[in-house]
Amino acid sequence: MTHLRIILIVSVLSLSCEIAFAQKTKRPNVILILTDDQGIGDLGCHGNPWLKTPNIDAFYNESVRMTDFHVTPLCTPTRGAIMTGRYPINNGTWATFKGRDGLSGDAQTMADVFQQNGYHTAMFGKWHLGDNYPTRPTDSGFEVAINHLAGGVGELSDYWGNSYFDDVYYVNNQPKQFKGYCTDVWFDETMKYIEKNEDKPFFIYLPTNAPHDPLIVAEKYAAPYKHLEGKEIISANLYGMIANLDENFGKLNQFLIDKKLADNTIVIYMTDNGTRFGYSPDGKLGYNKGYRGIKGDKLEGGHRVPFFIRWPNGKIEGGKDINSLAAHVDLIPTLASLCQLTVPKKMPLDGVDFSPLLLGSKKTMVRKTAFIHHRQDWRPPMDVDQTCIIKDNWRLLNGTDLYDIEKDPKQLTNLAAKYAAVVTALLAQNTAFLVETKKNPEYNELPVSTVGNPAQEEIKLTIQHAIGEDSGIWKPEQIAEGLKNKNNTHAIFVEKEGDYVISCRRWPKECPGTILGIPAVNPKNLFEYKTIAPQKVRISIANQMFEKNIGKEDVEVLFKIHLEKGKTFLTNDFIDKKETYGVYYSYISLVK
Repeated sequence: MTHLRIILIVSVLSLSCEIAFAQKTKRPNVILILTDDQGIGDLGCHGNPWLKTPNIDAFYNESVRMTDFHVTPLCTPTRGAIMTGRYPINNGTWATFKGRDGLSGDAQTMADVFQQNGYHTAMFGKWHLGDNYPTRPTDSGFEVAINHLAGGVGELSDYWGNSYFDDVYYVNNQPKQFKGYCTDVWFDETMKYIEKNEDKPFFIYLPTNAPHDPLIVAEKYAAPYKHLEGKEIISANLYGMIANLDENFGKLNQFLIDKKLADNTIVIYMTDNGTRFGYSPDGKLGYNKGYRGIKGDKLEGGHRVPFFIRWPNGKIEGGKDINSLAAHVDLIPTLASLCQLTVPKKMPLDGVDFSPLLLGSKKTMVRKTAFIHHRQDWRPPMDVDQTCIIKDNWRLLNGTDLYDIEKDPKQLTNLAAKYAAVVTALLAQNTAFLVETKKNPEYNELPVSTVGNPAQEEIKLTIQHAIGEDSGIWKPEQIAEGLKNKNNTHAIFVEKEGDYVISCRRWPKECPGTILGIPAVNPKNLFEYKTIAPQKVRISIANQMFEKNIGKEDVEVLFKIHLEKGKTFLTNDFIDKKETYGVYYSYISLVK
């Protein structure tokens, strides 16, 4: 055997050993599935007597379950907390509209952390943390994003005419027509992505819009539950949407097995808040695992959610319950520990690492208290009123009502007078928490949409996200019927001084029509169009105010304005005689 041949054989053996070691020690992939408005009782494995979820039930039996896991009772606040590891009151996303449903421009996210540590990153589904630069998914650490806009498929800020079937979604911010049901699309695109990106670990965020209303699903999924509707359950379509989710989850799980990825992939199944249509507040319809409260409530059913996690290679499996307190803000430190990620030192985190619990370590977890503060308004959440403080088996609501959740899961007996010392201690913790919270700029500073950045040449502002004192408006049918709403203010940041064009419109660009008329097209014949009759448009921005008449054939009213760099507010109104109301759609772009 020649010397050269010996060297070659040694080199090959060495390389083989390195490859084998790398394969054995490869950091895990992560798939985080977050469903929308699926409560703790909306699963067969949680005891629902009617709903069939065989694939999720099987996953439940293989997983470690955090049985005392809490989120915030609304969509955006939970999503913001997951992505930033900070409570909504700290990261600024405490509402689902009115200018408080977007991250701050400098927010660091879970996706950023994974990306900085060499992971592929992608999301498929519902973002609801900003539709404009700098808070879109692609601005927030995701290499690939396929998503709808705003808080749900078919909302007025989403692509006009979306209806859960055969919709237009945004692929890295560019509209693209898709075929099929929304949930099917999200899971199918996830599997396509994995097929193309196995060269290094991936982090996939899969936040579905289902089973958020409108409750739309193919009849075959809802049919098995129709006979129960109005007698045992509120909606057969809700159960059908969850059945479709279960089917897709089963397909994804089998795909991972077939690709030999299941053992080294951390899969998490969780939900964003309590149920919306799975349980009636009077308790007469539906199932809620013994708790009161639904979406939006500070009662247990509003914020206690399923959390199942499986990672065979990491020995996180076997069908085991862990009853320790955990929360949405804990995911970043926990996943960073499991995946051996380096988290930026200056990244502010409210969460704690509960991986020792998952791994069976003797180390104790430090999560002692969890805080729930949110508010459907641009103003900060209340300090004490409309809050929930969670510690051990105690739940303090509004600073006045104390419940022992273990002995009283329906929260019917207020123990505040009997355990006054507990109330005092929890309020003291809340006070200390708020002292630090109010130092954060996000507490007072509104998130902004940026104009003048080449990453997004034209931003789109809608009345759904406008700040004001009126109630919310978010449905395209409300726009179609000409519902008037006083909310009219948008926070923007001018990144580059220059001349800008502001287009004020009644209808979105993808479905144009005159301001005083109706669009020529009614996609899928979803809406009944009605006219409005304003005479003028008025805007105010950067200490400048302008007003123009609306012509009969005007599709838009344009304003060309010079703007200096910096933060400002845009207010825009339709004027109908003496009545003013917010402009439905506005587009801003830099004149080149």
